[in-house]
Amino acid sequence: MNRINTLLVANRGEIALRVMRTARSLGIRTVAVYSQADAQAPHVKFADDCVCLGPAPVSESYLRGDVVIDAALASGADAIHPGYGFLSENAAFAQAVAAAGLIFVGPPAHAIEVMGDKAVSKRKMLATDVPCIPGYEGEDQGEETLLAAASDIGFPLMVKAAAGGGGRGMRLVHNAKDLPDALRLARSEAENAFGSGVLILEKAIIAPRHVEIQVFADAHGGMIHLGERDCSVQRRHQKVIEEAPCPVMTAELRERMGAAAVEAARAVDYRGAGTVEFLLDSDGNFYFLEMNTRLQVEHPVTELVTGLDLVAMQLQVAEGQPLGLTQADVTLRGHAIEVRLYAEDAAQDFLPSTGPVLLWKTPDGEGVRVDDGIETGGEVSPFYDSMVAKIIAYGADRDVARRRLLQALSDTALFGLQSNRDFLLDALDQPVFADGQATTAFIAQTYGESGYGLAALSAENLAVAAVVQHALAQQLALAGSVHVCSELLDWSSTADLESIRVYDTGDGEPVTLSVHALGDRRYRVGVVEREIEIELVTMNTASATLKVAGRSAQIVFAAESASTLWLTVGLRTFSVTDVAAGGEDDSQAGGGGIVRAPMHGLLLEILVATGDKVQAGDRLAILEAMKMQHELIAEVDGEVIEVAASPGAQIAADDLILEIATDTE
Repeated sequence: MNRINTLLVANRGEIALRVMRTARSLGIRTVAVYSQADAQAPHVKFADDCVCLGPAPVSESYLRGDVVIDAALASGADAIHPGYGFLSENAAFAQAVAAAGLIFVGPPAHAIEVMGDKAVSKRKMLATDVPCIPGYEGEDQGEETLLAAASDIGFPLMVKAAAGGGGRGMRLVHNAKDLPDALRLARSEAENAFGSGVLILEKAIIAPRHVEIQVFADAHGGMIHLGERDCSVQRRHQKVIEEAPCPVMTAELRERMGAAAVEAARAVDYRGAGTVEFLLDSDGNFYFLEMNTRLQVEHPVTELVTGLDLVAMQLQVAEGQPLGLTQADVTLRGHAIEVRLYAEDAAQDFLPSTGPVLLWKTPDGEGVRVDDGIETGGEVSPFYDSMVAKIIAYGADRDVARRRLLQALSDTALFGLQSNRDFLLDALDQPVFADGQATTAFIAQTYGESGYGLAALSAENLAVAAVVQHALAQQLALAGSVHVCSELLDWSSTADLESIRVYDTGDGEPVTLSVHALGDRRYRVGVVEREIEIELVTMNTASATLKVAGRSAQIVFAAESASTLWLTVGLRTFSVTDVAAGGEDDSQAGGGGIVRAPMHGLLLEILVATGDKVQAGDRLAILEAMKMQHELIAEVDGEVIEVAASPGAQIAADDLILEIATDTE
């Protein structure tokens, strides 16, 4: 048996911290690796030792397998845990780790190689009689061959990167005329993300469930599954909400799917933790999608319903120990649901968001678990995936878990950049999800073509913000005063005191609010032809209890500046800027004929030139950010009069890309 005394975790963020916590609990020393952008990241601070890999881009840091191995050898590590993403499913890296005399905490290289290629793995599964989706997984990648295969398969169909995952290099195609563009975009995205442009085609199964089976194997012939997870709620083919067990699972179906997953793993002589993913249709038929040869993002829900620590099991198997479990020992109890908190603007088609973290507040409570990789004062970088945390809730049954998760999200705050917190609250409370009926079509069917949208801020929301800003201004003034009693705040010997705030909400004309102090921390706020009474019951540095029109409200807040305030009020996260205090409205960062970068990224292509005529809806450029490619679309008809950026350049958010003179100008 090869004992692991020092473990290098070749990853970052929440998964690096999660692996290190289990390692530390087992008495194993940990080593973090980091890029220059992550020098002050939480996983670096937590580890016993750390090594810098290089500059921020992943190609110069986290994807440099040779540098990771050198770091392991230099730090005295016995083993490398790859986490997920980055090098976790890189067969050449696994082989190089072994060749360097180190333990790779994962499956053998040949298993990664076979299962890491969707075409090869599908051919292997067909030979093993594991049910597969009809499609094309041939070696001939010529466009004519793919077009002909698509005609035979029929539409709609899925174009997928053979080496891909996480939704990258994947396109749903409804008709033949859209296929050439889909092939080109999927191939480009796959080449940039995985270094391989090989594609497969599959018949699209509309509105299935995405159900996966967790498998585990040791080097002594032991091979079991730990039940299933339902991961159907997805956006851009990336999971958003996951749960265990699947709401429609039966004992008979679990046995069949579990047996198929174990056979899939056995076919490649698997070892360690792996996940076999299936599509499950409404008739109970299931089809092999792929096998992820690593620990999954959503593994906590399995841990909560089985009572097992999957990272501890990975380390146990990597040391050469037997699992010590048989299938009969695996029991599922209760229900667990996980949401992925992304730094993204759900109301703007889930556009990634980056920047400094003004405040990160995590929830607590019975049955609640948080796996995170950020902290107040840190930063969400444009160089890496936009997922910043996972919030998980466990209960005796599904509805208890769901309601606990709703409460946990309500107690969560991420300020300084956009997040999908409010969207997750809305999704969890939708009747279709609450009833356990969500499929992969859930987001599209629930939110329609226009997508998830935020309602205008209510008068109560604005009034609460105005009162909190008023109180913060008073505290600042009091701190700068000499010999002034705090009881004199809001007191006047003449008339009541009035404070004016002017908020530009982005929904039209600025809104003017007047805050009148009534004494005893009570206020009357005039807003939108209404008067709302608010009592500030308690207030500390980041949270407050108020009574708004007689009803209690718990809020979290953080001041970005004297004029800008972030808040969570109930189910809503928002920021306000008092433009009367000199704050600027940042909402007009281009639009119409001015085309700016929506985020920091690599400008892959500019598809138009000066003098070109364009129409609203035309594709203008392709920007790669946070491992995804984003098409920039014309909002107006007109003529391109300036191209200010160059393909291949790294550009910052709000940088000018091009300008269109509209036909009405």
